[in-house]
Amino acid sequence: MLHAVNDRIIVLLDKKPDSPLFLPEDLTIRNQGVVQDIGPNVSEVAVGDHIIFHRFDELELPQDNLVVVRESSVLGRYEK
Repeated sequence: MLHAVNDRIIVLLDKKPDSPLFLPEDLTIRNQGVVQDIGPNVSEVAVGDHIIFHRFDELELPQDNLVVVRESSVLGRYEK
């Protein structure tokens, strides 16, 4: 299992909701998801939180739909 370090957060990207409209195959929402792991210096979010982060600050991981972001890139939390 991959673990976050310092102020990093590992996020599983959200899937787009079902829609009657035709959508492309890549149905991930690129700037929000669920926190999977946090580094020891993260204080504002916890594992399991749904967050929105600044787009283009993420580093994609080879695992499916996982990204790493800095805590400073988090714009907010939301309830699902």
